[in-house]
Amino acid sequence: MNEHEHVDFHAENGAQHSESPEVETAESESDTPTLLDQMGGLGGLVSSTLPILVFVPVNNKWGLNAALVSALIIATVILLWRIARKENLQPAISGFFGVGIGAAIAWYTGSAKGYFLYGIWMSLLYAGVFFVSILVRWPLVGVIWKGINGDGMDWRKTPAALYAYMWATGAWATVFLMRFIVQNNFYNADDTNALAIARIVMGWPLTGLVMLFTVFMVKKAAAATSASTQLEK
Repeated sequence: MNEHEHVDFHAENGAQHSESPEVETAESESDTPTLLDQMGGLGGLVSSTLPILVFVPVNNKWGLNAALVSALIIATVILLWRIARKENLQPAISGFFGVGIGAAIAWYTGSAKGYFLYGIWMSLLYAGVFFVSILVRWPLVGVIWKGINGDGMDWRKTPAALYAYMWATGAWATVFLMRFIVQNNFYNADDTNALAIARIVMGWPLTGLVMLFTVFMVKKAAAATSASTQLEK
């Protein structure tokens, strides 16, 4: 989830209750998408990074207005391309609205760095929400993951599963907080080029790492829940 990214929790099918754990495990492994698929595929990568890669050099050479128009055109083309190909539109739509909001702020403030302001503060908001969900013992990774799969919230009754989801949620909260601290520092220093680099580097690469950790923790939670269910039987 860079800031304009929407982290896709549809990715992991999870370990659902089954009369045959062996069959369940085999089906889960065969149906589980790759890490790239979980993050929106190549289209998601392009949707989140290409507008920034265009915005910064165009701004440096031709000015803010040209940069804003270029970024909006790129975001629009990506969206239309995915619509034409009947692909998953979520990454493109998120990217399009993110570029639109960033462009509006930059145009209003008259500063190129304003393009990144929305994402910076959204990172802080996400960090706060994820940390609070841990404190109240409703870790968002578990709530979103199991909620999307329609599995209910019985996992909260299993301490090992609850703590696994808390660790995963804490990882996301930490990434969001790191993004805010680093990028806000560059924003205050008026270093637009460094801000753009930080946005890209702290976007997909960090998202990939935290997604790997999340998948690992979700599998641990699923195993703990399955073991608890077997004991109850």
